[in-house]
Amino acid sequence: MKVALIGVGQAGGKVTERLARFDADMGFGAVRGALAVNSAKPDLRSLDVVDTQLIGADRVNGHGVGGDNELGTEVMQSDIQQVLGALDGRVTSSAEAIFVVAGLGGGTGSGGAPVLVHHLQQVYDVPVYALGVLPGRNEGALYQANAGRSLKTLAREADSTLLIDNDAWHEQGESVEGAFKTINQKIARRVGLLFASGEATEGVGESVVDSSEVINTLRSGGIATLGYASEVASDDSAENVRTAMSVSRQALLTGTSLPDATTADSALLVIAGDPEKIPRKGVEKSRRWLEDETGSMEVRGGDFPLESDRLGALVLLGGAERSQRIEQFMDRAREAQREQDEEKTDHIEQFTDDRLENLF
Repeated sequence: MKVALIGVGQAGGKVTERLARFDADMGFGAVRGALAVNSAKPDLRSLDVVDTQLIGADRVNGHGVGGDNELGTEVMQSDIQQVLGALDGRVTSSAEAIFVVAGLGGGTGSGGAPVLVHHLQQVYDVPVYALGVLPGRNEGALYQANAGRSLKTLAREADSTLLIDNDAWHEQGESVEGAFKTINQKIARRVGLLFASGEATEGVGESVVDSSEVINTLRSGGIATLGYASEVASDDSAENVRTAMSVSRQALLTGTSLPDATTADSALLVIAGDPEKIPRKGVEKSRRWLEDETGSMEVRGGDFPLESDRLGALVLLGGAERSQRIEQFMDRAREAQREQDEEKTDHIEQFTDDRLENLF
């Protein structure tokens, strides 16, 4: 699937750069243009693969919005024409979809991404998707509240929102910096392979997935999630039937970007690997299993030729709002918002207490 990427905010820029680099290194040619947008100049300077666009210079002077996503919304609204102008030549007629990438807990990304999606929908006649990274449970109340408001708005504005739970793809015991690096690497590989569907470079499979199947799976709208798992493949494709089933199960049950999301309106299964090792019977058997497991009658399946000694399964779920993890997250976000509102009220009441007299 040929895509244009727009990263908003610090996390959005880093993930966009990692995706563009992965696509180029693998030779897929799926990423046709990439731009990073931010209100913090130092974050943009750290990127060396994607083009950049500074916003909000007249409001925050290149120093960022300090986690204030309402200010993030305002600076994107104010400079939206500059951003759209910067996309000329990057969102071309070859693009089959646009992905706006953002961390949903910060200020510029969580506030600016929904605004950008809204305007892109009015300008371009291709699907506009969001790729949003949720903050982890141990991140502060501000990040939870920011992400809740941002996700609610993105779900309304985007054709579909692919969610990545920060807690899902990092290793236990990692440092914060190490965790972000691990998450970005996993996002790049999994989402990069999804983009590469239909852009096969290593030969022709028996039933190659193309971009229309990705788009049709995401047509359900709402929330989407992505799972991935792989194992070493046997040289004999007949022996890989069990392997195909195994990695498909792992991808859905333990490897998704949104844990507990196992029911969906639609789904896509992609078995990736050496065409000589991909078992046709295994692909179909895994697709039927996914159909039963998700409760969806709209489950597509196919293979993706890739030079590798491993067999991988990529599972995309569309319309996965019924996830318990999303419900728990939105509860946390609402509670964080309530605590913030109460704290503001307490501070105001401290200085309106009638038990103390004013000086004059």
